[in-house]
Amino acid sequence: MTVLRESLILRRGVAMATAPLVAFSLYLLFAGHNQPGGGFAGGLVAGVAVALAWATDGEAGTRRLVAVRGTALLGIGLLVAVATGFAGFVWGGSFLESAVWDLSLPIFGDVKVVSAIGFDIGVYLVVVGVATGLIRSLGAGSGEGPA
Repeated sequence: MTVLRESLILRRGVAMATAPLVAFSLYLLFAGHNQPGGGFAGGLVAGVAVALAWATDGEAGTRRLVAVRGTALLGIGLLVAVATGFAGFVWGGSFLESAVWDLSLPIFGDVKVVSAIGFDIGVYLVVVGVATGLIRSLGAGSGEGPA
């Protein structure tokens, strides 16, 4: 039987990197309409944070970062994406047709809100759900925990 030793450098590095990774993933999610990014890219970055959490603390680390099951996130993401697609019919358009609202917010100034952000949020949740489920299922089979 192999004895795995805990890495203090990995633990501290992941502890310092998790919050910036999650913040960057949310930035990619919301900036994706005007710049590179979107739900898929943001979800992949969040998936990296989940993988790093598992690498340091195993199942407990992933549960602290993502409290729900990966399949639940995947299902909710699919529902949000499909509901956003059908919402185009509400304003007289077609499937996945988006609406645009111009808002004036006190701190941010003039902000353009596009209904397609709902679809991106759905994709983000699907990708994070798949990453979480994959990491948990692969990690559960090892029986040894993180390195």
